[in-house]
Amino acid sequence: MAFPEEWLEILRRSFPRYSRLSPDDQAELRGHIQVFLAEKRFEGGGGLEITDEIRVTVAAQACFLLLHRDTDYYPGLYSIIVYPHEYAANQRAHDGSGLVREGVQVRLGETAARGALVLSWDAAVRGASDIHDCHNVVFHEFAHQLDAEEGAFDGAPVLPGRSMYLAWARVLGEEYTALRERVSRHQPTDLDPYGAKNPAEFFAVATECFFQRPHRMKKRHPALYDELKLFYRQDPTETAAE
Repeated sequence: MAFPEEWLEILRRSFPRYSRLSPDDQAELRGHIQVFLAEKRFEGGGGLEITDEIRVTVAAQACFLLLHRDTDYYPGLYSIIVYPHEYAANQRAHDGSGLVREGVQVRLGETAARGALVLSWDAAVRGASDIHDCHNVVFHEFAHQLDAEEGAFDGAPVLPGRSMYLAWARVLGEEYTALRERVSRHQPTDLDPYGAKNPAEFFAVATECFFQRPHRMKKRHPALYDELKLFYRQDPTETAAE
């Protein structure tokens, strides 16, 4: 089925990375978007009306992570809920003394291993517009989906080859520890300090930075960059401005 011309206009306008891809990669991305939108249900939260602009902009970013990879299009994901802005979510947390504390947290996105993924449309637009910081909520939440394909959010997604696991564990473990140490000392970090929370968040944060600021990551964290390049089968420095 031909890719709708209206979708192509949205893709070119809302996702600048598309225009820098090779013709083959552009065709692959369009095909992934068509399958993704046929399989996933979009729902509006907070009164937001779902439009093709929303569906294509989110799908383009989600499918960008799938280029060159064998994929089942996020098999555990059925529904994407999009709020117009940041939203409030109930939170339950153990405080370490056996007590469970409940409260409300303002969020830009979240996902379950199976079921629904939630996004702020404002944040999704900012990430798609190619702003060169290390923040992209769609990349972040869909990295969690890739992480959970083997059943858990643990920062250890299914890798392309068995030989990759030892290097992956060593490199990401060292980088995660280094980030935690810098955060604990209140030192500046290249990656979002939120990645120090746990290995799953580290993988999601590293994914954001890999695609958003690849030149910086390649220069300052070359081993981490190489592991992510092998996993995603992409080299973003080839298409990203310095």
